[in-house]
Amino acid sequence: MAAVIPTQEPPLEIKPEIAFELVRLRIATLIDVRQPVEHELEGEVDEAESVPLFDLKKLLGHKLTEDEQELLDCDLPTARDARLFLSIINKHHYQKGNVLLCLCNSGKRSLHAAQLLRSMGYERAYSITGGVRAWRELVA
Repeated sequence: MAAVIPTQEPPLEIKPEIAFELVRLRIATLIDVRQPVEHELEGEVDEAESVPLFDLKKLLGHKLTEDEQELLDCDLPTARDARLFLSIINKHHYQKGNVLLCLCNSGKRSLHAAQLLRSMGYERAYSITGGVRAWRELVA
């Protein structure tokens, strides 16, 4: 009888230093999952595509928490938003073969975004540990 070797899921998080190098080599794409109001308050990440997590969750039919809905600011995503999201992700993940690196303020929401993307079949989705704060420290 052959021994069954358990398969291990790849980690969901990646260190900012490694993420930076992957982006520098142009084999990864930054996906900023913060809401637009956060971009206004804290600034944008120049290298990143903006795909707000709460919009994504709503598009996928996930129930938002009260706090998430408040951040979404009742601006419900449309079918056009869904097509745009899929177009952005597919362009980078499948057409270019890039790794998807999710980024939020601290790394908590981006971890959830990476899990969502993996559940949709984007197996090379990761969350950057420490989020935008860690990213900015690195690129400063």
